[in-house]
Amino acid sequence: MSILGNRVLRKEDPRFLRGEGRYVENLPLEGAVHVAFARSLLGHARIGSVDASAARALPGVQVFTADEVDVPTYGPPPFPGLDAGMGRPPVAKDVVRFVGEIVAVVVAEDRATAVDAAELVAVDYDPLPTVVDPREAAKDEVLLFPDSGTNVAARSGSPEHDENLFEGCDVVVSGTLNSQRMAPCPLEPRSVAAEAGADGRVTAWLSTQTPHQDKMVIAGMFGLDPSQVRVVAPDVGGGFGAKMLNVEDLLVVWVARKLGRPARWTESRSESMVGLPHGRAERLDYTIGGTRDGKVLAVRLDALQDSGAYPSLGAFLPNLTALMSSGVYDIPKIEFDGRSVVTNTTSIAAFRGAGRPEASQVIERALDDFAAEIGMDPTEVRRKNFIPKDAFPHTTVTHAPYDSGDYEGALDLAMRAAGYDDLRAEQKRRRDAGATTQLGIGISTYVEITNGIDETEFGEVEITADGGAIVRTGSFSHGQGHETTFAMIAAERLGIPLEKVTVHKGDTDEIPSGTGTYGSKSTQIGGSAARIAADGVVEQAKKLVGDYLETSPEDIVLDHAQGLLHVAGAPSKALSWGELATRAAEDGRLGELKATEEYKASPTFPFGAHIAVVDVDTETGRVELTRLVAVDDAGTIINPLIAEGQVHGGIATGVAQALYETMVYDDDGTPLTGTFLGYGFPSAAELPSWELAEQETPTPRNVLGAKGIGESGTIGATPAVHNAVVDALAHLGVRHVDMPANGENVWRALQEAKA
Repeated sequence: MSILGNRVLRKEDPRFLRGEGRYVENLPLEGAVHVAFARSLLGHARIGSVDASAARALPGVQVFTADEVDVPTYGPPPFPGLDAGMGRPPVAKDVVRFVGEIVAVVVAEDRATAVDAAELVAVDYDPLPTVVDPREAAKDEVLLFPDSGTNVAARSGSPEHDENLFEGCDVVVSGTLNSQRMAPCPLEPRSVAAEAGADGRVTAWLSTQTPHQDKMVIAGMFGLDPSQVRVVAPDVGGGFGAKMLNVEDLLVVWVARKLGRPARWTESRSESMVGLPHGRAERLDYTIGGTRDGKVLAVRLDALQDSGAYPSLGAFLPNLTALMSSGVYDIPKIEFDGRSVVTNTTSIAAFRGAGRPEASQVIERALDDFAAEIGMDPTEVRRKNFIPKDAFPHTTVTHAPYDSGDYEGALDLAMRAAGYDDLRAEQKRRRDAGATTQLGIGISTYVEITNGIDETEFGEVEITADGGAIVRTGSFSHGQGHETTFAMIAAERLGIPLEKVTVHKGDTDEIPSGTGTYGSKSTQIGGSAARIAADGVVEQAKKLVGDYLETSPEDIVLDHAQGLLHVAGAPSKALSWGELATRAAEDGRLGELKATEEYKASPTFPFGAHIAVVDVDTETGRVELTRLVAVDDAGTIINPLIAEGQVHGGIATGVAQALYETMVYDDDGTPLTGTFLGYGFPSAAELPSWELAEQETPTPRNVLGAKGIGESGTIGATPAVHNAVVDALAHLGVRHVDMPANGENVWRALQEAKA
């Protein structure tokens, strides 16, 4: 019996539960100096002077300003169309463009002194006009980069509009979906340590998702050969897309090289709220048209992406929104026009879903608007427009090459699990009774893309002298459970007990290449690489066993259940992995029991259906999520326990956007939600237990049949909950509620409907 598909407890959990996790902050680094950063308190200002004399007067303190830090401008990333003139200086020299921007690097013998000294750095600012609303930024009246002549950092789609796009439509409905700015808030804030050897070789320990990419950037930024840089990523307490290399990491490396001493920095939570890149912040104006019998004929989307002060990955995200804007529907015509603009706010980068949640949010809201206009149940409108199960592979009008899907099957399963008809009956009862607390039912049927840019991943499997196995992977876990998933894959192919398989990752000296983990691609490319490498080891083992048993390798078979390699038809002539490893080691041939794979695969398209149930107090605007039923189809599931854990976390993030989280700035660019006192996100007490229903539709695009699962729950949950809130109030004339759809936003929508 295969171990795959079974609920196996995570191998990595015991060390986390015992407090034995290995984090950068725990790293003993003798003689290390501590780094702190003086940061701007203004959103936009010209720097007159930086006075560090009071800080330097403290014992052992050194301060470095922009004139002394010779690190090149950082970014924008090499995506097509990004304005190269909008790069970020690691230390601001002439102008600060957001609250939290670094204006000086402070170094001390201990952390407390470094933090105290940073507060003593005095900057003479000449305030400049600020722009925090992307709609105002798009007017180019206040320019962040005057030499560029515009605040538009990138374009996506096409500004050309077809005047006849909605010709033949009986009904045309328009609206706006604002996917609000969010802070990623990983449990472990960023942390970095670095040292430079006598030979100039740099070692950097990073809390990151992408060790190998970070190595290449560090080498490039400092003019080093890649062999002169080692990056080590130990355990990481969450990343959610935001923990990529940033200027703070580069500056700590610079300090270590400059002083010839180890250097380290761990950010505070308040620093994390303004320094770690934010997510979402995309505003979408939509128009949807179709027939009165429910067929959607055309959609137009105008996207305005807030990129923050310095365009990075966030400025590119509308391209993913455009790609996935068809959702699970066979829509004949779609127009997309996207602009990314800079504002005096923290930069936007990836955050759990990265451009795909926005696509799901807007098409699902538009579908509900359309259904309400024609008086049709939202589930029926979806059925009329699904891409059929027998139409795959299917390429949408936005050129998304869907691999496999059963969208109607997922919706049917979710509706049965939720008891949809009974929910509608209870909703009618409350409406007829004029109850203060109204019931809302929200539907979301979604699809997303994982491994979106056809990436390659490294995998290696090696048999150890005791007959166990080591899996080396260029993928990297920051909570996804790779040590269990990848070990299960290798154990199943080798016939070696799971407890004898270990997974190594995160050290660029041991793992020669890798792309890291983002975009929910780990299992489909990293896991596939491990599987193929394991198969390669089996083939190598057959050759060795053939030599030892004096028979042809073609006659050797592997008994997976017993872990024995034997002659076909003669089980008594066999060697276990332990026996084979012992003999091979004695003969100097153990190195032959190793295989390496660089695996590349096309994108996959996970999908699903979520149904949310909410109670809304029509007098106060309070919303309580009472149920969420989720079907998340990610193809072949290696370990249901891990998959469910990813879905649980994803749904929590999705619900949080729908009901709780938003990063708010005042007109001067000062963050009003820069601490956990103001930035509201739900704890377990605010969330019900999720109700998960299983469906598996394997993909033909990798050897495992697996799709990504890490972000699907987020992409499905937000529109389901958002739609549920609007549905609860629809009979009162409410057609739109801003997210987070709770409290004041709901109360305002009710007042506007009454007016």
